[in-house]
Amino acid sequence: MLFFNHPRQSDPSDAKDGRETDNNDNESMNTPNTDYIRLKDADTLAGIFQERVKRSPDATAYIQYQEQSDTWQETNWREMAQLVARWQGAFQREELKPGDRVALMLRNCREWATFDLAAQGLGLVTIPIYTNDRPENIGYILQDAGVRLLLLENDEQWQELQQIRNQLAGLNRIVTLQRVDPMGLQPRLAYIEDWLPQASDDKMLALDIPSESLASIVYTSGTTGRSKGVMLSHRNILWDIESGLKIIDLYPTDTFLSFLPLSHTLERTVGYYLAIVAGATTAYARSIPQLAEDLQIIKPTILISVPRIFERVYAKMQEKLAEDSGVARAIFNLAVETGWQRFEYRQGRAGWSPKFVLWPLLEKLVAAKIQEKLGGRLRIAVSGGAPLAPEIAKVFIGLGIPILQGYGLTETSPIISANIHEDNIPASVGIPFPGVEIKISENEELLCRAPNVMLGYWNNRHATAEVIDEEGWFHTGDKVKIEDGHIFITGRLKEIIVMANGEKVPPADMEMCIAMDSLFEQVLVVGEGKPYLSALVVLNPETGQSMDIDATNIDEQQEKELLKRINGHLDNFPGYARIIRIAVIPEPWSVENGLITPTLKLRRNKILDQYADDLARLYTGH
Repeated sequence: MLFFNHPRQSDPSDAKDGRETDNNDNESMNTPNTDYIRLKDADTLAGIFQERVKRSPDATAYIQYQEQSDTWQETNWREMAQLVARWQGAFQREELKPGDRVALMLRNCREWATFDLAAQGLGLVTIPIYTNDRPENIGYILQDAGVRLLLLENDEQWQELQQIRNQLAGLNRIVTLQRVDPMGLQPRLAYIEDWLPQASDDKMLALDIPSESLASIVYTSGTTGRSKGVMLSHRNILWDIESGLKIIDLYPTDTFLSFLPLSHTLERTVGYYLAIVAGATTAYARSIPQLAEDLQIIKPTILISVPRIFERVYAKMQEKLAEDSGVARAIFNLAVETGWQRFEYRQGRAGWSPKFVLWPLLEKLVAAKIQEKLGGRLRIAVSGGAPLAPEIAKVFIGLGIPILQGYGLTETSPIISANIHEDNIPASVGIPFPGVEIKISENEELLCRAPNVMLGYWNNRHATAEVIDEEGWFHTGDKVKIEDGHIFITGRLKEIIVMANGEKVPPADMEMCIAMDSLFEQVLVVGEGKPYLSALVVLNPETGQSMDIDATNIDEQQEKELLKRINGHLDNFPGYARIIRIAVIPEPWSVENGLITPTLKLRRNKILDQYADDLARLYTGH
């Protein structure tokens, strides 16, 4: 068994941006003081919010764009407490009791936090739902969790739910942020301003509930296609935060820019609850298309992201470089290489180079411009949810963007390990959080044991027993190696695709559902590290012929029809498990050509190698 417990190291670097500073300057003396709320101070999610209001009532808690006035509005902690008390008044009129489940399906916004904090103070269990999830999966979640109240955002969501009206029967109340046509569900449907009581002087509540109580159920992909409800306690989440703060500093002067969906446990724990614990400000991005502009406006110091965002910026850089002169490309490459060597030198893995003398000029000509596109103040850029390609990480780190990759799962609240400024190996997923025990099994699987491991899966003891053994070890399903105290992911025990946005899908289950259609003889779903899922399909020649489909010559309209037919078989999977592009393979995969085993299992790697050109075309331009 390998156990890691890393004491805090003194950081000789600039606390604001992680860059090296002259030991003779006084900048380190201006490092802001931390103001952490420890578990000994408050051990529930409502408790940390109440303590934050008490400590810094006038500090800015949230910043949100107001479309009506075309302005960014700030809300301090005291004002948030007043809003939470008002929402709690509405919850109480619903006669909800501790342990009851309430769900919300909103984009990231102040109302998301208000709903959640109000619910947590009353001992309710919050269930986040992705705004782009399929109606069928939403209905399953509502029924499986026994949700009593659902908060929606707009009419578009309401219209989508009309497809599952029979699955809304268990809801006592549906609340919407925008007015919608009740469609016969009056009086169960309520507009937010009608549902909320008038503002009052009532104080918010934080019931005395055990830290081990269930705080949230987060539904994640299951191996049978159906989502599994991960049960997280207050202590699971807050212990994970406190452990992380032992190796990474956050300050009340920090500002988060929140754009990763709060349904994603990484964003929820790190970009939301952690900000409360540290007293930092959270600004909500307007949308992904407006993210570049919002970075310029908000100028965050902390960014929680998935690799896809960095990949997009990287792609734009490469597009611009392709248009630049040879001299400009040479200067860019020199800046990246020099910056990377400086990074390795500061990490103690390389010696000093004369090229470092050029860095002030290279930073001004290249690096500073890239830094400015991300707001110019980033001191921590977290990349998680899926691996970031080493060559992309090298470019950003070389240009002074302090990317720290980490690792975890929804089941671990979610972080198990992370790189830190003083000890950053970008190809790894970092060092285990203090107090997290890890060991590697005989089949190289990473196991962990710590207070951040979930309570189990909701209504699914069998699935729980499959991943948490009798000694309390959580089986991650990922194969790893340990080098220099860092964890390196080397593969997965089960075939699970991790997309660029961090979502996980079980390809074999999807393939089985699609192949139940007589038109599709063989199917291979792909999308590892990609922004969307694609599939290689072999058509049944007889069925295809009867439908006038020529597998050697598929036109655009036929591709659309095939995609529609394929996705029609995936209703029981989460909304992100949708095939966007396909390549029709004219020749079947057989034992003879080495693409399937004698037991008729797909030889995935061989298929991917043989059809590499087809796969490349599926992601051209993305």
